[in-house]
Amino acid sequence: MAQQLALSVDFGSGFTEAWSKIAKFIPQFIAFLAILAIGWIVAKAIAKLLDRVMRRLGSERVAERSGMAAHLSGSKYDMTGIVCKVVYYIVLLMALQLAFGVFGPNPISVMIHSIVAWLPRAIVAVVILVVAMAIANGVRDIVGSSLSGASYGKVVATAVWAFIVGLGVIAALGQVGIATAITTPVLIAVLATITGILVVGFGGGLILPMRQRWERWLDGAERETARLRGSAYQAGRSDALSNQPIRPTTQTGPGTPPAPGIEGDQDR
Repeated sequence: MAQQLALSVDFGSGFTEAWSKIAKFIPQFIAFLAILAIGWIVAKAIAKLLDRVMRRLGSERVAERSGMAAHLSGSKYDMTGIVCKVVYYIVLLMALQLAFGVFGPNPISVMIHSIVAWLPRAIVAVVILVVAMAIANGVRDIVGSSLSGASYGKVVATAVWAFIVGLGVIAALGQVGIATAITTPVLIAVLATITGILVVGFGGGLILPMRQRWERWLDGAERETARLRGSAYQAGRSDALSNQPIRPTTQTGPGTPPAPGIEGDQDR
């Protein structure tokens, strides 16, 4: 009898505890769904507003200058649409983090918090890279157009483009927090290589060959510059001569009929 009474008491306490947990979980679950719904509405509104603002500010012109528009020509979204989609999912992740926070501390909330904290830095890194690509393409076009007649013009334009893009990549990696792990060893290796070349070459037996090579490069560059100046002068002179008006002549040679009115004046 005592055993049956103990079993009934344990069953009753367990049922009460389970019911209390269910009663506590139901409001938390309702709050979870409400936060998700509100976050979804807010995410869509922010994405639409950001799309309008970015297009009015000329985001697609920046995409064309950076070359991103050409790469995304066959895609469903352009650069502005991709950025807005990323922001949309970031807001959804933030809402999901708040929603899971209703249930108290849990591993899912911690993981989502770390992702949400890192995503804005990734967006800034992408923006830095796009701007660097736009600047590099613009500078490459300017340098290439200025030195189009020179044999080394394309090489100089490509070198300037690569230098600017490299700076953008280093800045982007530093923004996302991996500059120390990647860029620092690369920079140290490059600097060490340049230092070794300088020490061995200029401090050893490569001084005379390097001097001769530099002289040839400078002489070639000087000849190319002089040729470009001459071409520009000839082009300007040709344009000036083509723009001069043609003056009619009044002299008549043998066998050439006199101009109208001259014969009558001579008779008088």
